[in-house]
Amino acid sequence: MHVNDTTGAAVLEQLRRRPADDRRTLFTGATIVTMDPALGVLPDADLLVEGDTITAVGPNLDAGDAVVVDVAGTVLSPGFVDTHRHAWETQLRRIMPDVDDLGAYVMSTLAGYATVYRPEDMYTGTRLAALTAIDGGITTMLDFSHNSRTPEHSDAAVEALIDTGIRGVHASMGPHFGDWDEQWPGDLARLREQYFSTDDQLLTLRLATLATDEIAGPALAYGPGLARVAQDLGIKVSVDAVFGTASSEAILRWATDGILSPDVTLIHATGLTSEAWKAMGETGTTVALAPTSDAQIGLETAIPAVDEALSAGIRPGLSIDVEVALASDMFTQMRALHAIQRMRAVNAAHGTGREPRRITTHDVLDFATLQGARTNGLDAVTGSLTPGKKADLLVVQAEDLNNMPLNDPIGTVVLGSDARNISAVFIGGEVRKWNGQVLDVDLPALRREVHVSREYVLNTPAA
Repeated sequence: MHVNDTTGAAVLEQLRRRPADDRRTLFTGATIVTMDPALGVLPDADLLVEGDTITAVGPNLDAGDAVVVDVAGTVLSPGFVDTHRHAWETQLRRIMPDVDDLGAYVMSTLAGYATVYRPEDMYTGTRLAALTAIDGGITTMLDFSHNSRTPEHSDAAVEALIDTGIRGVHASMGPHFGDWDEQWPGDLARLREQYFSTDDQLLTLRLATLATDEIAGPALAYGPGLARVAQDLGIKVSVDAVFGTASSEAILRWATDGILSPDVTLIHATGLTSEAWKAMGETGTTVALAPTSDAQIGLETAIPAVDEALSAGIRPGLSIDVEVALASDMFTQMRALHAIQRMRAVNAAHGTGREPRRITTHDVLDFATLQGARTNGLDAVTGSLTPGKKADLLVVQAEDLNNMPLNDPIGTVVLGSDARNISAVFIGGEVRKWNGQVLDVDLPALRREVHVSREYVLNTPAA
């Protein structure tokens, strides 16, 4: 029986001993799911990482002076990419698992709990979300940080991403309700200079905004003014709460105003008109679907808009959204979308003699990796195991009890696996999870911090 090296302390010590810029790591003997259309799936292959970058993928690569990690019996996959998560809420996980609708979420969380958050609560929630993401194989997370009440709140959220080592996207927005400094969006210039001054780092900055003024008023709604702010700063835009008639009308206005583009991501996109989808497709606008959020919270039609996106020529990314009511992991998003779309496709064709138009496990893994990276504006950096991209990758145990024997590697990742099967996670060539454990985390101390923050938030009257 083969036991691969992602459980060994000696190999981990070798990986961490050498300076990052002088490190060479060779993964050998894996089934490599590259998610690169030109490379496909490579059985019994190797992958070479030099520094933070993948430099070669293929059979029988020369090890040279590399640290050799024997990963036979595993699937090597790109890390998952989360395109939208409100990370600051994480100490309130599953506090409302049977939420009735969007209004119930908004009033309890955004009009209630959010108003009492301190910077340290922002840090705790964001750090917990990012560490959980890494544990579940998410190597890139867009944090839609819409509780930036002061500059210190924003700093805390960014520093939490830095401290976890995740490839993070800080999407900054002012809060919906309660007292705040009204420093947003002006503070984005300071954030960019202080934390995002180079293009070769793990973190990137985006402007976060809402589709319309229905929930929180015109100051937070996307339009020419906020588009100019993003353009002047050279950053991209994520637009949340995109659903229904009002959002459809807004999308057509944005298209007329010339502020839709591949640099703009529309989140949810449920219940939109065909005219809105046409405008999105023609402008190359990206889309972040939230399969469990749309279905469970009941956003407009409550049906994740994957068919509409594909019909418009848009391959979407996937997102977690709010952990106050939803699961934390990308496996759940892939499976939910896969099941919902295939159910609808078969149902629509039932009794007609037509062939159902079903998506595949390859499609949803593509959405969760390469298309998620494209949606976040990072497809040149991550999302596939392509030479020249950063080494953001997962080692998935294919011979574990719930996965063996390995018959279809993509099906195994999408339908068979969960966080316990991910023995190792690398982000930018740095090992972040090893032998099934996230590294450099004092779990008892983190647990105390999370509980203290939760008790403060729950027991402090809303501002």
